[in-house]
Amino acid sequence: MTHKFSDISEKVLIKGIKVKYIHTENNSIGFITIEKGSVLPPHSHFHEQITQVISGKLEMTINGITQVLEPDSITVIPSNTIHSANALTNCVVIDTFFPVREDYK
Repeated sequence: MTHKFSDISEKVLIKGIKVKYIHTENNSIGFITIEKGSVLPPHSHFHEQITQVISGKLEMTINGITQVLEPDSITVIPSNTIHSANALTNCVVIDTFFPVREDYK
């Protein structure tokens, strides 16, 4: 089955961060736009998360290690790992979660 993020209504996750999610039987895939200066505070969840930066510069702190992700960067965040993000520029990111984020449906 083919999906288009353009067909999905956008939701505000927190101020400056807008998301569109596609849910499969096992995963949730998110198309996320982040405004420069937006901060996702430290948090964790039982889902494994894969974050791929499509455009922009996103500073992420994962398990106490801070790095700047740029286009073509991809990082894996293990289950129950504390992580946060700070948008250094406007960003577009694809997040994939396993298992499905029921809380995002």
